[in-house]
Amino acid sequence: MHLYLLFLLMATATALSPGPGVVMTLSNALRLGRRGTLGGILGISAGALVVSALSATSLGVLLATSATAFTLVKYVGAAYLVYLGIRLWRKPGLNLQTDTGAADDRFGRRFIEALLLQLSNPKVVLFFLSIFPQFIDPAGDFQIQFVLLTLTYAVIVALVHLGYALGAKRIRGWLTSERGGRVMNRTAGSTFLFFGAVLASAQR
Repeated sequence: MHLYLLFLLMATATALSPGPGVVMTLSNALRLGRRGTLGGILGISAGALVVSALSATSLGVLLATSATAFTLVKYVGAAYLVYLGIRLWRKPGLNLQTDTGAADDRFGRRFIEALLLQLSNPKVVLFFLSIFPQFIDPAGDFQIQFVLLTLTYAVIVALVHLGYALGAKRIRGWLTSERGGRVMNRTAGSTFLFFGAVLASAQR
């Protein structure tokens, strides 16, 4: 847990980086207004909560008892972060589709839609399976650490997407422009590359 600050930075960078969840939040905000985004934001946060919980519980015990498993997961996770960083560097700006279909601001519909988006995104699952367990100290209380890290990530996701929703109209043009998209993606890409290097040097 001495790496908790690093986890906060990584979780924030992950939530901020452009992806399907960010596109959904921005699109809902532009089509439905700020109130229409609440269901989607909570659905995305709940999906992240479920995925991170499954990741922690499935690998936590293994990593606590096997140095080989820790080393393997450490390097897989670091390699994946480097891959994400390089891909974001080469990725163009966001493409928002905000005029397709009738607007439906029902809370339940938006919540389920966002929840399924998170649960069906293989990148989210892979990210947590390779990264999340590395922040759990085998010598400490697993349950307390697990609850703290999982809730921390879910809250960060909710706050970041709320910020995107509140500023959707102001940042849409910048995020979807060539320059804005390049700056956003390269900033996030550089962050992932840095975290990849840090995790590769982590000690069990």
